[in-house]
Amino acid sequence: MRLYSRDDTRPWTGTYAPYDLVKELCIAVGAIALLAVLLTVLFSSPDLKSSTIKQWSRELPVDFVTTATAELDGTSGTAEYGPPYNHSTGSVQHAAFIHLQEWLGVSHPIDTSEDYVLGPLSSVPDDPELHAAVAAYRAAPAAQRAKWTAAYATALEKASANANGTVTVPPGEYGPVPKMMGALLAVAQSGGLDGDLLTSSHFYQTDYTKPLLFMADGGLLEKRAEAQHLLGEQWGMMNETGSFPGQVWLWLYTFWYQIEPFKASANADLLVMLVMAVLSLAFVCIPLLPGIREIPRRVPLYRLIWREHYRAEREAGAAGGPPHGDSG
Repeated sequence: MRLYSRDDTRPWTGTYAPYDLVKELCIAVGAIALLAVLLTVLFSSPDLKSSTIKQWSRELPVDFVTTATAELDGTSGTAEYGPPYNHSTGSVQHAAFIHLQEWLGVSHPIDTSEDYVLGPLSSVPDDPELHAAVAAYRAAPAAQRAKWTAAYATALEKASANANGTVTVPPGEYGPVPKMMGALLAVAQSGGLDGDLLTSSHFYQTDYTKPLLFMADGGLLEKRAEAQHLLGEQWGMMNETGSFPGQVWLWLYTFWYQIEPFKASANADLLVMLVMAVLSLAFVCIPLLPGIREIPRRVPLYRLIWREHYRAEREAGAAGGPPHGDSG
């Protein structure tokens, strides 16, 4: 094939084809809008009702009281989580010298005993007996409080839910805990606890962190997630509720949680995040990586895409003239 010198600054002398850019833009926008509306009607996410503490306390009263007791004595998942909610270490993840949670610190402080139990109970009006029970619990030594809650938590393993929504446990030395838990259950079943946990100093009450963590410590959300195939072992991060299409582009992120050593690691979230950060950085740096950046040249896929151009080049070369579009 003959080679010709090119001057890309010279005026174009080849042929022109009519092209209405505005028309093409309008057609593209219209087609995309129509497709979006059609796919929304056919494949949109189902409008499922949100889970609430009211629903949880009515459907699973024993589970609710068991979780509330764990919040009260500081043995729940949230109470032992660590940053950004408290200074515990139960769920603190680290890899080598990387300690992201500790570096960021406690940015959303949550005292499970005060926020989920004692605080809401103290705000119940016109109930001197309940207020006396809360005061007695607060005044008791830490060892005595732990003894009461531990005994009550053990009794809850044999608890039964009554037709009226209350919970019955075997007799025992529980101090004021049964009175407190019974009142908290009643508040939750009335819907009052949902509103209480959303109260903040902001004008718009849109911070659902506290109620979500409270429910996450119980069994309602896990039960619902399992039914909708949203658990981690079900590739839940990329799934959609029901049988609807999910976020398939998240498969690479979800994939790492299904294999070792990430699957069994207590630091899985941090490790997966680091792996994805390295892969993302490598993708961004492809133009700078020797060998990798040469792949498009060594794999002649471009010749198939630009086959018309190369055909014109060959024809012009065979005729002894300049390439298509050049005058010499």
